[in-house]
Amino acid sequence: MHLTRLALEDFRSYPSVDVALQPGVTIFSGPNGEGKTNLVEAVDYIATLASHRVAHDAPLVRTGAERAIIRANIRGGARDALVEIELNPGRANRVRLNRVPLARPREVLGVLRAVLFAPEDLALVKGDPGDRRRFLDDLLVAMAPRYAGVRADYDRVLRQRTALLKSAGPKAGRSGKTVTRETVMNTLDVWDAHLARAGAELLVAREHLVAALRPHVERAYTAVAAERGPATIEYRRSFGGESRDRSGEDEDTGHARRVSAAAGELRAALAEVRESELDRGVCLAGPHRDELDLAVRGLPARGYASHGESWSLALALRLASFDLLRGGPGREDPVLLLDDVFTELDAGRRDRLAALVRGAEQVLVTAAVPADVPPLLGGARFSVSGGALAPYGDAS
Repeated sequence: MHLTRLALEDFRSYPSVDVALQPGVTIFSGPNGEGKTNLVEAVDYIATLASHRVAHDAPLVRTGAERAIIRANIRGGARDALVEIELNPGRANRVRLNRVPLARPREVLGVLRAVLFAPEDLALVKGDPGDRRRFLDDLLVAMAPRYAGVRADYDRVLRQRTALLKSAGPKAGRSGKTVTRETVMNTLDVWDAHLARAGAELLVAREHLVAALRPHVERAYTAVAAERGPATIEYRRSFGGESRDRSGEDEDTGHARRVSAAAGELRAALAEVRESELDRGVCLAGPHRDELDLAVRGLPARGYASHGESWSLALALRLASFDLLRGGPGREDPVLLLDDVFTELDAGRRDRLAALVRGAEQVLVTAAVPADVPPLLGGARFSVSGGALAPYGDAS
């Protein structure tokens, strides 16, 4: 899979830009602040419908413009696709696939698969648990786009159940009516069932994903860190119940049983913490509080890993994602996006990372200093300055 064209209108710093792309390596270089990252951010947005830099779409629209447009031609196997995304801050975004409007933007997920390496990836190791949960969920959606709906359903139920908990009182609302704790408790059983059902589907999928991801992470860390390991990952639930490696089970026949068991365990956990939830007004059990535990040399990576080890582990998570996405029948290489990553690495890690990714079908690289990019990643080059691109030849 690769992009053959990327066109932007009023996206970030670009009034208008249109660039033809080829398989292999393409390097975008130029001083910081000139718009290199905006290019890979746009590509990643096509794949995920989200930015890795900001939580909302408004900053993606160029100052003074009402909307931004991302267009991309994608070649995958025997098929081509044209994706057009119109970003409308404050209003619904619009997405077209092969010039046909889609009823829901998330229907475009899966048309382009991409794996992004960025300086922000250090948060996967050193950041909050939410960063690691987001990593898992994004990878789930990349592998099976239907999980975008599962994720959205869980988030919706969680918001509504949390709002109900916050209304526990007694306290007066705007209408002057009193919401009593008894009233809330009479409704919670229904919401517990909804949360358990939606949460179990997401939980089981994450656990299966971590089991599949684990050997890839271990191998990638060894390759990047030059055997300064080992590195391990484990999924940890926020509540009691069985969480174990089920990678050897049949996915079709075992899935329904695992989801049913997880739903029962989550409902039991919710019943156990109900009084505390009512007191605090927050939901205390469920996938939104789970953790992906990362360790290096048997010690928790967060707090114990050195800066170099943390970077190696973050890179290993992305490399493992790439391996998982490209594996399996009918799968194609995702597009690899390396956003100013080499600046953060020592020479040894630079060369090892370059050796690991050079065989990908398409690699898009940004770098402030071209010399930071290892010679192994020679290819087409563009200079980026003032919201404009200028090709300056190929490097072999």
